[in-house]
Amino acid sequence: MAEQEAKTCAHEPCLCTVAGNDKYCSDACRDAGSREVEIACQCQHPACLDSV
Repeated sequence: MAEQEAKTCAHEPCLCTVAGNDKYCSDACRDAGSREVEIACQCQHPACLDSV
């Protein structure tokens, strides 16, 4: 089976990777993606919590 390339979340400030055909890592990022630009990601995943 071909190896899939890791993709990052479509929410710009988010540092998380997403699997499969997902575009966002969480509902928080999906909801934030349709609003104004945020300075920090609010998804609460370890990758984003460590960057604050």
